[in-house]
Order: sequence, then structure tokens, then C-alpha cells
Amino acid sequence: MILNGVDNLARYDGLLKGKRLGLITSPTGLSHGFKSTIELLHEQYELAALFSPEHGVRGDQDAGGLVETYTDERTGVPVYSLYRRDSKRLTQEMLDAVDMVVYDIQDVGVRYYTFIYTMLYALEDCAKAGKPFVVLDRLNALGGVTVEGNVLKDGYRSFVGGYPLCVRYGLTAGEVATMANAQQGWGADLHVVRCEGWERDMLFPDAGRLWIHPSIGIPRFETALLYSGTCLFEGTNLSEGRGTTFPFEMIGAPFIDAERLADEMNGLALPGVYFRPAYFKPSFSKHQGEFCRGVQLHVTDVRAVRPLETGVSLLYAIKRNYEAFSFLPPVREGSRPFIDLLGGDDMYRAERAEADVPGLLARFREESRSFGEMKSEFHLY
Repeated sequence: MILNGVDNLARYDGLLKGKRLGLITSPTGLSHGFKSTIELLHEQYELAALFSPEHGVRGDQDAGGLVETYTDERTGVPVYSLYRRDSKRLTQEMLDAVDMVVYDIQDVGVRYYTFIYTMLYALEDCAKAGKPFVVLDRLNALGGVTVEGNVLKDGYRSFVGGYPLCVRYGLTAGEVATMANAQQGWGADLHVVRCEGWERDMLFPDAGRLWIHPSIGIPRFETALLYSGTCLFEGTNLSEGRGTTFPFEMIGAPFIDAERLADEMNGLALPGVYFRPAYFKPSFSKHQGEFCRGVQLHVTDVRAVRPLETGVSLLYAIKRNYEAFSFLPPVREGSRPFIDLLGGDDMYRAERAEADVPGLLARFREESRSFGEMKSEFHLY
């Protein structure tokens, strides 16, 4: 049986007891017996505050929707937002309300996913305030061995890329916290409540646990696996499948020839994936209510597939063949295009990248190889 950190709370009773605890969590904060970390800390200790990431502590907020301060109905505990328009940080008021901050969210192991930066911001804030920080660690759904993609470059940090990680980084949340605390010299009083039974080569299907979607856009394990590549389409005028039952698994737009695109992609013989012609009409997000044509990506081998390389290959196949393709402009004047923030670099818009996709992917492999060697120093498993 594989146990996450929350399942090992009893061993850290002395650390938590007598402290006013602040908890950063989401609906994935569940024990092996499906009891929420909120309820466990509320019943066993003094839960003084809840800190809400994107989507809310109960998962009742839309993606990108700002979260307001409110009172949790079940526990009566105040909920403070860590997803505000002006800041994603702990304030002095929030820190004054607690003696210790606890983090328990299932990460997906992909650089774009915002929860990991909620954790790192809070860790840094706690270090500055002299407050202990506890990570209730969880297995990495994508495993702890395979890493993919480039490392985020200086000047491209944002809330979808807030630390120099590979796209698929092969670390648990506790390992990321340990690495950042050491590399940044924060000196936080960091405690990682480790998993039990998880080995680095295990993917989520090997864990024998039920998938609890970490956000509405990641309903299945296969979605999380493909997300490291297909999330790049959020920076383009194509639908990444939001508004369908297969977000990040369906890619398309009204101007695509579905059969032609599927044939071209299958002709590349990319490992572990099959492209099926797909037709869909998103109920929200890009191309809402429009009839889209494209492909659905089917994972045929979860260990062989290389999702980032798959997503990049698909992106440039579309860009090369369809004049209507475009990268989205910056959301705000003076900011970078979203594809640059996702890419952690501006290389996706460079002509040389389109002209030499194999060269771009070779560069990614070299960066991920170096990152993989570096990160091993911080492995806890």
C-alpha cells in the first residue's frame, strides 16, 4: 500500500500539537480513507486558518477565478485567499493568525501547474516570518524518473512558471520545497512528512489509488500525462479541449482538417500515442459554441509516451500547415505572450524553432538531462 504524507500524521503529532495551524489545501487533500486533511487537522489539532489556492480549498472556484476571503461552512475556520488579483502571497495578517503552515495538495509534476508556486511562495514567506512550514508529501503522478523539456529561463517567471524547473520535473512537492529552500538560501524551518511505499519509477496507475482530479481541467491520469505537452496550446488560438469532456486530450479549431492532421501525426510514429480525428464544440473557453476539427490524443503506452515532445511536434505540424494558426498576444500591455510564459523562453515563436523541430527537441533533452542529474541531490525516495 502506498501512503501519502497525510496518512502518516500520527508520527508527527509532537510537531503539530499545541500549534495554531494554517492549512493550504484543495479537494485532493485526502487521506487513504478519503477523509479530508481539513477535517483531520480540525478534529485532532487547532486548525486556525485555511489558505486557498486557485480553484478554492473545496474546489468550488473556476480556473483563473479570483478567490475571496470567507468562512468555511463545515468547520467555521476563516479561509484566506492565496489567489488574489494583487498578490498570491501570505500577508502579515495571515501569518499572525498561525504558528505553522501546512501544505497538502496533489501536484501533477508539470511546471505550468500553479499549486507548486503557491507552495513555494508560502515557504519563502514563512522563512521570512520565522514560521515553520510542513509539506504533507504526495507521490508524483508522473513518476520521479522521467524529466522532459527545457528549464525555465531568467526573465520568464510567472505564476505558470515560477521556478527554474523542467516542464516535467520528476520531483514530489516535498522534494521541490527541499530543493528551493536549499538553492535559494531561504533557511526555512521546513519539515516534509514523507510518503511510504512509493518508488521513483512508479506512475499513478502503479499506486493502487483512485484518481481525484486536482482541478476540473485534469479529470484523468492520462490528462495529467498529456498536459505537459498539450498545455502549450493555451498560448495559441487553438482549443486545448477546455469546454469538452477531454481537456488537454483534444486539440483543434474550425480551420483544421482533422483527417489530414491525424494522418500526418501518426506518420511521425511518436512513441506511446495515437492520434484520432476528432470533432467537437467547446461549451466554454476558446471557440465556445463553434464546431472544431482536430485530433484526440490517445495514450497507448504510459511509459513510452513523451508528452512534451508530442505536444511540440503537434504544435509545429499545425503552425506549418495552417495560416490561420497564431500565438495569442500578451494579456496585458507590456507583458509577454502567454506562450513565452508557458515555454519559460521565447523560443516557440522563433523562426529557427519551426525550421528545426528536431534541433529544438534535442536542446530540450540536453537541458532535461542536466536538470535530472542536479535534482537527484534532493531526492527523498
